[in-house]
Amino acid sequence: MGYRGRDARPRLALWTLVVLGNVVLLVAAVGVAVLATLLSLVTLAGAALAGWHLTRRGSVTRRGGMSVPVALAPRRRA
Repeated sequence: MGYRGRDARPRLALWTLVVLGNVVLLVAAVGVAVLATLLSLVTLAGAALAGWHLTRRGSVTRRGGMSVPVALAPRRRA
């Protein structure tokens, strides 16, 4: 009856800790480059979107200021 006293919880092996440490170091090393790349991409996309909005706003305001008179025909009653 010695099996009842045995602890059956999963244990973290030494090689698992080494692998986790390597993954953390790799993510930290690559993470800086990925963060810089994402930041530059977001900056470029924001600048492109702002430029597109500025060009669209200029063309819309030129036409939006002028109104064209339209004669409305009277409606016929049945």
